[in-house]
Amino acid sequence: MTEFVYMDGDYVEKEKATIPVMTHAFLYGTSIFEGIRAYYNVEEKQLYAFRVAEHFERLYKSAKIMHMQPKNTVEEFCTITKKLLQKNNYSQDVYLRPTLYKSAQKVGPGLIDNPDSFLIFTLAMGDYIDTSKGLKVCVSNWRRNSDNAIPPRAKVSGAYANTALIISDARLAGFDDAIVLTEDGVVTEGSAMNLFIVIDGKLVTTNTTDNILKGITRDTIMQLAKEVMGLEVQERVIDRTELYIADEAFYCGTGAQVSPIVNIDNRNVGDGKIGPIASELQKLYFDVVKGRNPQYKKWCMPIYD
Repeated sequence: MTEFVYMDGDYVEKEKATIPVMTHAFLYGTSIFEGIRAYYNVEEKQLYAFRVAEHFERLYKSAKIMHMQPKNTVEEFCTITKKLLQKNNYSQDVYLRPTLYKSAQKVGPGLIDNPDSFLIFTLAMGDYIDTSKGLKVCVSNWRRNSDNAIPPRAKVSGAYANTALIISDARLAGFDDAIVLTEDGVVTEGSAMNLFIVIDGKLVTTNTTDNILKGITRDTIMQLAKEVMGLEVQERVIDRTELYIADEAFYCGTGAQVSPIVNIDNRNVGDGKIGPIASELQKLYFDVVKGRNPQYKKWCMPIYD
């Protein structure tokens, strides 16, 4: 089956979708992106793309920080996404990567007088992380890049060198992933996903000002926890040692989805098993993204007419 990539107004066969070797974004990491998922509902034979508008709204915010100007409105981006998925005609779960990038072919890292180009590619993708088992993670020796360096609030491709170092060293040390601290020693998030812990029945996550990406999945989980499960949700500073005494912990993100953590720095989280709150939120989340929860179907964009 021929697959297509959207590139600056055209739907191009994936094998022919290329960029020149001197492209600025390739040389300097000067691109921003979103990760979006679409989930296939077998019973309905329908593909649902999850919270697409919110992703493109966040792309606009990243663009503003990085001196970029998208050529399309959020509504137009949603239409482009739907058409691309229709052309690729998936009957399985899918990952989408919209990317806005500096496309000048020149040496020199400046963002000004440097045109913007846009593309979206898609690929079939199941679990990025095995969500059925609890993860064993560590606290990384690397620190999260800060708002005054490469701001995590913007989803900048170049910032993921930080992520690459974090996750690579964690895995070489025998862990599944890592939790990252700020330079001040405050908990931020995982290598490339937001973090929640459960303490005394309350769901706790880091502040958006603690050098994290303001996650769309994070927002989804907070709403489900409050509105469906009736949990108290706190956004606050999390100290490192709170990770060791938490009753539960889990990651969340477009890639990670809802991924329970059972061990941090060789200390069991709770009893060392997947906890009931993480388990329930995981089930709720998968029902929502597959369009099975009428209350939240507004977040699911159907692809096939």
